[in-house]
Amino acid sequence: MTQHANAPQQTCSIPCNLCGGTGVSVLANRSRSGKPLRTVICEKCGLVWSDPLPHSPRAFYEDDYRVSYKGTYHPKPKHILRAGKVAIDRYRKIGRLLSRSLSVLDVGTGGGEFAYLLQTLGHSVSGIEPNKGYAEYSIGEYRLRVDVGFVQYLELPAQGFDIITIWHVLEHTEDPAAVLTKLRTLLKPGGVLVVEVPNIEATCQSPKSTFHEAHIFHFNITTLRKLAEKVGLSEKEHSLSEDGGNITMFIQKTTGTAVVDAQSDGVENSERIAGIVRGHTPLRHYASSHPYSRFLRRVRRSMGEQRELGEFSSGKQLLDKLYRELPAAPEPARHS
Repeated sequence: MTQHANAPQQTCSIPCNLCGGTGVSVLANRSRSGKPLRTVICEKCGLVWSDPLPHSPRAFYEDDYRVSYKGTYHPKPKHILRAGKVAIDRYRKIGRLLSRSLSVLDVGTGGGEFAYLLQTLGHSVSGIEPNKGYAEYSIGEYRLRVDVGFVQYLELPAQGFDIITIWHVLEHTEDPAAVLTKLRTLLKPGGVLVVEVPNIEATCQSPKSTFHEAHIFHFNITTLRKLAEKVGLSEKEHSLSEDGGNITMFIQKTTGTAVVDAQSDGVENSERIAGIVRGHTPLRHYASSHPYSRFLRRVRRSMGEQRELGEFSSGKQLLDKLYRELPAAPEPARHS
């Protein structure tokens, strides 16, 4: 096996969740906060993860995550507004699947904005959210059905959902293969699982912000597809966000029996990812348009939020106004 240039092979305490390999190279030793965080890449397949785990995921996401990253136990008005706009964007991505009333499971419901949007459109929506504060808020404010906990540990109806969405959650889990396995059992025949994760190949973010304690695993299109295949799922289609920062993948149950080789072309994929991550230097980043366009977007967003939140009275009132004239859902760009 070819080792990454200038990166002697090391071993890991957590076997690769995709191929089971233990030979890794280290991509980084610090998080964006500057604290120690060892991030490794499997040299056999290219999956990237934090080794060892930086925290106890169950305790962290139940109690600490929202406070650490949002500074609050319940969503603030600006968080509701932003999440409401993200919910509309997510609706655009899956809207073509919603031509009739469906049973939907939203894993990682957060403050409930996306689940509430689908509920207002007449769908039967269930949510799962491990953070107690945000779950309590979504239940009380929007009358949503939300289980407080982690999907892999909850008792849910087998083959009970037409659509399952898991937006920016899989990268936070300690065993993504187990999560996808559980979600497969919950899909109805012909149902669709929509997974969105950050793209490890992205260069739109600052290099020092690539790795942090909240994201345990990191995927590119290949590793996400192969992880799905490993547990009996198959990619229907995928798309990348405009800046390349996120992967959205539409997945269904595999028909028949398939033998999956998680390491097929894995060395090449691993070397590709390592090359992109190591080549994403501060010099290259600040020579690109990304940091400046991102700064301008934040300034415009802040100015707009002050106007939109001027008459805030409740989360429900804000979202009802935001969703009142829901735009049509266009066909997204498709990639094979």
